[in-house]
Amino acid sequence: MKRRTFLTGASMGVAALASGVLPMPGTEAKQVRAADNSARSLGADMNGSVGRPVRMVSIGFQGTDFSLEQIARHVDQEGSRGADVIILPELSRGQDARSEELLEGPTVTAMTRLAAKHHTYIAVPIDRRDGVKRRNTVVLLDREGHIAYHYDKVFPYWSEYAVHPPVSPGDSTKVYHADFGRIGIATCFDVNFPEVWERLSEQGAEVIVWPSEYSAGRSLQAHAINHHYCVVSSSAAPDCSVYDITGDCLLYERHEDINVSRITLDLDRGIYHQNFNLAKRDKLLKEHSEDIFQEKWMPLEQWFVLKAKRPGVSARALAEQYGLEELRHYIERSRKAIDRRRGWEFAGKAAFPDKSISELQVFATERNA
Repeated sequence: MKRRTFLTGASMGVAALASGVLPMPGTEAKQVRAADNSARSLGADMNGSVGRPVRMVSIGFQGTDFSLEQIARHVDQEGSRGADVIILPELSRGQDARSEELLEGPTVTAMTRLAAKHHTYIAVPIDRRDGVKRRNTVVLLDREGHIAYHYDKVFPYWSEYAVHPPVSPGDSTKVYHADFGRIGIATCFDVNFPEVWERLSEQGAEVIVWPSEYSAGRSLQAHAINHHYCVVSSSAAPDCSVYDITGDCLLYERHEDINVSRITLDLDRGIYHQNFNLAKRDKLLKEHSEDIFQEKWMPLEQWFVLKAKRPGVSARALAEQYGLEELRHYIERSRKAIDRRRGWEFAGKAAFPDKSISELQVFATERNA
C-alpha cells in the first residue's frame, strides 16, 4: 500500500468538488497538525536552554570487530559525557549462525543498565529471535532502561534471506513520543523505499535514527528534504551523517576503526513555505523581536526557518499562534484539497495503476457514502 490507506480521509462530496479554491490554513491544517501538537507543547527546554535541544551521539563500528564488553565501554563513556540519545550501527553484534538473541538477551540487557545509569535513550540493533522468526530489530530503550518500543526492518537486504533462518520483514513503522520530541527509526536498506519515510512523517516524526551497514549519503538527504525532519545515522562504515529539516548536511564524520559523533539538534525550529505565511511571519517577528528570529531564508525553495532566541520561548508554538502553517502540513493539506477537486486520490492511481479513473471515482463514492 502506498502513502496513505487508499483514498482514506479524502472527502469526495459534490460541494467539495465544486469548490474553486484551496482551503486556507486553519481548516484541514488543524487536522494534519494534530500529530505534532503534543510534541510542540513541550516548548522550550525545561533546563533553561534555548529551543528544544536533544543531544545525539552516534557510535559506528564493524559489528563483528567489537565484543559486547567493548560496545558497552564506549556507550558507558558517551553516557557519562551527557547524551539524550545514543545510536549503535545496524546488527551491532553481527548476523550469523550464533548471533540471534531474544529481546531480553545479553545485548539489550547490557544496554538497559547503561540507559538507566546515564538516564539516556539508546537505540540498540540486534539479530532478534522472534518465536520461529528472525528479525533485524532496533530496540529503543528509554531513560529508565525500559524498552520504549522496537522496530523490525521493513525491507531486509537480499543477503538477509540467505541466513538460516532467513530474516522476516517487518510490517509497520513506529514513532515514539520521547521527552524531547517524536523519534522514529528506519534501518539500512529501508533508505531506498520512500513509503517507510512517508509513514514516519505521517506519524509526526521530528528526528529519525538510521542504523546501517553503509552510508547512503544523498539518499538520506532526500528524505530529510522531502519530510522536514532531522536524520542521524550510525553505520558500520564506520561513519555518521546528520541532515537538517532543510536537507542541509549538518555533520559528516568517519574514522577507520570506530567513529563517535556528537551533535545537538533543536527540535523547536520550524520550517515554512512563503505561501500564505509572509504577512503572518512579519507580524510575528515585529511583535516578538526579542523572542524569535528568522534563522534561514531559502529563496530558491521559498522556505524559511524560525528559531527561538531565548529560554522559555517555543518558536513553533508562537508561529502556530500567529497562524503560520508548517511546510509539511501545507503540502499535505494541498494534496488532500486537490484530490477532492480531482474526484479521486492521485496516490490511489500510483498504488493501483491498473484501475481506471472511473473505478477510482466509484471507489471514492462508495467510501464516502
